[in-house]
Amino acid sequence: MMKKYIAELIGTFAIVFCGTGAIIINQQFNGVISHAGIAITFGMIVMSMIYAFGNISGAHFNPAVSIAFAIAGKFNAGQLFPYIISQLLGAISASAILRFLFPDQQLLGATLPSGSEMQSFIFEFILTFLLMLVILNVAHGSKEQGMFAGIAIGAVVLLEAMFAGPVSGASMNPARSLGPAIISTHLEHLWIYLSAPVAGAATSVFLWKYMSE
Repeated sequence: MMKKYIAELIGTFAIVFCGTGAIIINQQFNGVISHAGIAITFGMIVMSMIYAFGNISGAHFNPAVSIAFAIAGKFNAGQLFPYIISQLLGAISASAILRFLFPDQQLLGATLPSGSEMQSFIFEFILTFLLMLVILNVAHGSKEQGMFAGIAIGAVVLLEAMFAGPVSGASMNPARSLGPAIISTHLEHLWIYLSAPVAGAATSVFLWKYMSE
């Protein structure tokens, strides 16, 4: 069982380290990566970690995904808490290392609304709803694994980050937002990125069940 938790920790660490690292480096070096490059980085690292750990932990790397799998009856609720703790530890440790590497960066790739909080809440709800709908239809049980799962899920993350990133940050993942928020101490909008992805992912379960009957 410990292997699953370690896989979730490492996978979430990699996503936050590479994804928010791309944001930080883009800011530090005058836009060398670009917005498109940041979106591609997020999509590619998610895809890679799914192929690396899908057969071990199911490659959730996201508390909203784990909660939705539990609601769908695809995941043992007894493992939910340790999964979420592993994911949060991975995210926080990644942000802590990025803080050490880039001490002058204030936000550390934190997700912040560019407009109103309600606008970002709705965006994050819909983005995660669509992401989870794809995950439920390509996953085997609660495991994101298989030839096309990584490509499909990584592509959704990339595309949603590409168009929605400038609006809400396109988090879709409470762990991804919590790590930078805690280490940078920018907690003012964190409630959006903790609640909206969970609500969106959970809502997608009911549509998936209806469509699957």
